[in-house]
Amino acid sequence: MTDLQECRKEIDIIDKEILRLFEKRMKVCEKVAEYKIHTGKKVLDPKREQDKITVLKDSAHGEFNELGAQELFQQIMAISRKRQYQLLTKNGVENDLKDYKMVDALPLTGVNVVFQGVEGAYSYAAMRAYFSDAINSYHVKTFRDAMEEVASGKADYAVLPIENSTEGIVTDIYDLLTEYQLYIVGEQGMKVEHVLLGIPGTSLEEIKTVYSHPQALAQCKKYLESHPDWKAVKTENTAGAAKKIHEELDRTQAAIASRAAGALYGLSVMAENICYNEENVTRFIIVSAHPIYEKSAAKISVSFELPHESGTLYHMLSHFIYNGLSMTKIESRPITGKKWEYRFFVDFEGNLEEPAVKNALRGLEAEANRMRVLGNYGQQEEE
Repeated sequence: MTDLQECRKEIDIIDKEILRLFEKRMKVCEKVAEYKIHTGKKVLDPKREQDKITVLKDSAHGEFNELGAQELFQQIMAISRKRQYQLLTKNGVENDLKDYKMVDALPLTGVNVVFQGVEGAYSYAAMRAYFSDAINSYHVKTFRDAMEEVASGKADYAVLPIENSTEGIVTDIYDLLTEYQLYIVGEQGMKVEHVLLGIPGTSLEEIKTVYSHPQALAQCKKYLESHPDWKAVKTENTAGAAKKIHEELDRTQAAIASRAAGALYGLSVMAENICYNEENVTRFIIVSAHPIYEKSAAKISVSFELPHESGTLYHMLSHFIYNGLSMTKIESRPITGKKWEYRFFVDFEGNLEEPAVKNALRGLEAEANRMRVLGNYGQQEEE
């Protein structure tokens, strides 16, 4: 019978030898980094790594050990790259973050701000919560229109919904952030409290059609299902639905929107708390054409594309983990024109001035097909 204690002692001896050789290898990697610092040679050499892994894999005995050797040396090489990225940052080697400018505070007064929807919309409320009253604000019809206003220089900022705690992400915004070279410079959380609005004096029995934005309809799905005879119709925004009821004066129509929208358009609240979720919060981003960030900014958003290969996402995320950075969100969106390939969006805590952040972004930039820092910003919650 095998002596377990003897086997464990033997493993301990082997592990110590592996550790000794690992540290010896890392010292050589530091010499490699020194060479690359002076010559400007890239840290990642995909062909050399793949050729080396193939040789090591083929040298192993048995199918299981071949796969194990491949995984082991992929990890060792990934760790070696991370050490080289650290040394590049420590020695002041610049990366593509040089265009970003740190400021003490964003200019928030005397600026032009655009939002999608109309007065009374949640985007309007988020804008009012984030900015002072000393701004010039106006609305546009679509999210794309808002992006165009900022890209053209007509607006300094756009206020756009990016995520709801009940219904998830606003996919259109993620796609537009990829399409436009704009930057997230701020964030505003707003509690969403939907009510059913109608013409004053109207009863629930008279209602036949309910209008609202698709996300609002989805957030109030249970309430609408309790009235199966009602028809739900999508509109471009919640306040626009309230405006429609006000303009058409049709007692068979109602809107799902905010209480503020109802007051603005002279409508009565026919039902309250129709979302059935007390923590229904929408996150809005503040978008600018300028890559600036506040000194106190503590959240970063990035996007990156990956080759369609096993383990690539793990290696990308390891840059955050290895540098002690806390990820707060990860999403994926299909890449147009590339079947079954995806673009990933990650939010994590940090500031662009921090060495750990620079290390992680250097690794992402080097190893992803395409990487972009979408913004470094702070968060505000509705009071």
